[in-house]
Amino acid sequence: MTAQFFSLLDELLRRSFRMAGTVEHMLAAGGQAMERADAGLARSIIEQDQAVDEEEVAIESEALRLMTLFQPMGADMRRLCTVLKVNNDLERIADCAVNIAQRVCRLPAGVLGELGGDLMELHRAVRRMLRDALNALAVVDEDAAAGVRGQDARIDGMYARYVRKVIAAAGGRDSGGLSACLDVLAIAKSLERIADHAANIAEDVIYMGSGRIVRHEVA
Repeated sequence: MTAQFFSLLDELLRRSFRMAGTVEHMLAAGGQAMERADAGLARSIIEQDQAVDEEEVAIESEALRLMTLFQPMGADMRRLCTVLKVNNDLERIADCAVNIAQRVCRLPAGVLGELGGDLMELHRAVRRMLRDALNALAVVDEDAAAGVRGQDARIDGMYARYVRKVIAAAGGRDSGGLSACLDVLAIAKSLERIADHAANIAEDVIYMGSGRIVRHEVA
């Protein structure tokens, strides 16, 4: 493979990690917006969505161009395939962060005060899982990636417990209170989906490193 290919691939990887940094920041800001009931911060997250969408398309187009132009094989092809797959998961995570921000804009501060403690715990766990997945990706650490996959079941358990708590708290509320409960459940669901995407990234790390497809294996 030519030096030109490796130069272009390295630049593509840098672009992918810059996008990952943006998405990780959006998730972190979503937690701050929830904690502070900060609608202004939430709106700033929503405003970043178009730029992420545009970058996702640009990265995908460049990855496909390199595949067509250089026809890489083996590990080089796996790296490009991983860029494509991670790129898709990052865009979906950004969408989830935007969904969280949209719900925060609608929520009265009192609801987050009542139901926000466990929600913030879930947010912190999901943010840690995403950070671990991206760190594993940066150095192609298959062992670390396997550990990230193992975190998904814990996140699922936290989510299920939170759903039960909100359903119990919803009893006897008026229509406005029920609507607020639905909003916090939607935030929790978005966080659970982000954890799924982080697990996907971890699986892609394992694929990039060894060529093993572990998608349907038990973590």
